[in-house]
Amino acid sequence: MAEPSSPKKVVVLGSTGSIGESSLSVARDIPERMEVIGLAAHRRVDSLAKQLAEFDVKQGCIFDPKGLDQLKTQIADDVTLYTGEDGLVELATLPEADMVLIAIVGVAGLRPALAAIEAGKDIAVASKEILVMAGEAVMSAAREKGVRVLPVDSEHNAIFQCLEDRSPTDVSRLILTASGGPFRELPADQLATVTKAQALKHPTWAMGQKITIDSATLFNKGLEMIEARWLFDIEMQRVDVIVHPQSIVHSMVEFIDNSVLAQLSTADMCFPIQYAITWPDRVPNTLPPLDFAELAQLNFEAPRWDDFPALNLAKEAGEKGGTLPAVMNAANEVAVAAFLKELISFPKIWETVEETMSSHNSITHPSLEEIIDADLQARAKATELIS
Repeated sequence: MAEPSSPKKVVVLGSTGSIGESSLSVARDIPERMEVIGLAAHRRVDSLAKQLAEFDVKQGCIFDPKGLDQLKTQIADDVTLYTGEDGLVELATLPEADMVLIAIVGVAGLRPALAAIEAGKDIAVASKEILVMAGEAVMSAAREKGVRVLPVDSEHNAIFQCLEDRSPTDVSRLILTASGGPFRELPADQLATVTKAQALKHPTWAMGQKITIDSATLFNKGLEMIEARWLFDIEMQRVDVIVHPQSIVHSMVEFIDNSVLAQLSTADMCFPIQYAITWPDRVPNTLPPLDFAELAQLNFEAPRWDDFPALNLAKEAGEKGGTLPAVMNAANEVAVAAFLKELISFPKIWETVEETMSSHNSITHPSLEEIIDADLQARAKATELIS
């Protein structure tokens, strides 16, 4: 395929987090294919200032307005700055942008995602909450506007590559791989004594604290099941999970003829990010290739559904739909934050989520306002349960 005449212009929301940093690594690696034109961070002023300068970006957003004055002292005079959720929307709808990469943790990425779609921008999604909370609304809006929702999570990007736009009717199962987290082999009766430090030691990936805890509880994989349901228009009964400790096979698709396609690469988020940016092209890079002789073997095992209830809770939320996935996600965020503050035990995370879900009357086909309201109610309920 001929090289494009100009690189894709990309806005990165959440540029100072782990996914944001990896996105900028991709931009450094393939500058002929990716030009960064907008950057947004939560509150890491120094990091954002350095990124704006390095990539000569003229549009930036610091979500926490407390950092605005400090940021102004560290950047060039010709950089336009925004703050808050309105600032994220401004960047997400820049007329010159081709794509918006959303790597914001939590509900804050939802409104910018919908605004980008409304403005006719393709979006690359690394924020699970967007599709977990509002998958139906996001995918419906994308179809209406004729834009693509490209997955950045390694698992969903792997499925995207395996499917190659095949019809859902060709699919028997989507099989998400999970590392199993740090407690894959820990007896269930010892989970109550797990410490914060132990839970933050992920065996494969280097990630932020929240997603690392989610990987330990397997809520991360549960959220990904719901994401996959909406991204690929596959009902929850056809979304499965297999534990694969090496994190080399990033996910698989089993087709109706019982053949299986898998996507493999070393554990580096730059791989799925690059493919989301350059799709449908494949572009050479400096990332390390697989050495199969060194790998020697790849292992697979069934997840411990009973010992890690997060998977069952996510399956229930995904099957019932409506506002229940938003409630599950919100309660989990509150519970994880409490665990990180060492206020609750490890099993109390999923116990809090289960109780919050049980108390919720789900709304079918909710509006954005109803989703956000359910999120707020769930946070209040989870906080009450914890306190």
